[in-house]
Amino acid sequence: MLDLKRLRVLAEVARQGSFSAAADALYLSQSAVSQQVATLEKEVGMPLLERTRNGPKLNDAGRVLVCHAEAALARLEEAEHELKAIAGLEGGELRIASFPSASATLLTEALAQFGGRHPEVRLTVTEAEPEQSLPRLRAAEVDLAIVFDYPMLSSQADERDIERALLLTESMYLALPKSHPLAKAKAVRLADLADEAWLCGVCPSSCGDVVKQACREAGFDPRIGFESDEYQVLQAYVAAGLGFTLLPDLALPALHSDLVVRPTKPEAPKRQVWAATRGEGARSAATDAMVAVLREVGERFADQSALATAA
Repeated sequence: MLDLKRLRVLAEVARQGSFSAAADALYLSQSAVSQQVATLEKEVGMPLLERTRNGPKLNDAGRVLVCHAEAALARLEEAEHELKAIAGLEGGELRIASFPSASATLLTEALAQFGGRHPEVRLTVTEAEPEQSLPRLRAAEVDLAIVFDYPMLSSQADERDIERALLLTESMYLALPKSHPLAKAKAVRLADLADEAWLCGVCPSSCGDVVKQACREAGFDPRIGFESDEYQVLQAYVAAGLGFTLLPDLALPALHSDLVVRPTKPEAPKRQVWAATRGEGARSAATDAMVAVLREVGERFADQSALATAA
């Protein structure tokens, strides 16, 4: 493959009309310019310049080569410009994966804020649970993954090359119909619902384990009636009297009109929400900027949730 640096030298010699002028333009010595051209001619196996009294002139082979070289150099300069634009948040794409309740709350606000600050960055979002989004992040199929975990129930295993920024620590609340006798209680003893049906998620990272753990800490193994990974579906089941479940803070803005939520006794495990990225040096400036926006939004959401709970 031909060396683009030597092609740049040849093009400059043709443009300037002399080796010395090309050397000045390229900040090289004249001998270095002559050597680069001679090496290039050796590589292609034929002369590229005619050495005349009026200076070097491109022959037919030289004109063909310089024509293609200028096109290649122009594309490289364009690529360099695009890379600088991406680094400066003036272009490029940011690919995000997020679980549904975060997409409808934290991420929606963050996308609007980020788009206002960096309109040249193209944003794409796919929905995925943590067990799907983290492998995609490691494989560079997405640039940022919004994930969650329950510290009491799981550990962050195999976190090599992954960095996390905490966005929110959520409380879990018991969801029950407004017509239920316990709906007026300030907090509900889970043991009072030991004989009732319970609802939970299916995926390993969903609310399934946290419902079971909370009930076991209250002294009983829950009888699981129905399962769904969609909080809206679980809420509809609760409203229909089909059982009880636990909901996190992020699910409360879309709370079913026939439901109320109450703190539990004992307190249910907390849920942590994270922005996960690849390690420094393997992520873009746009990724870091979005993490910063997500942290701002998470702090505001936590403050609003605290005020709503206190009220």
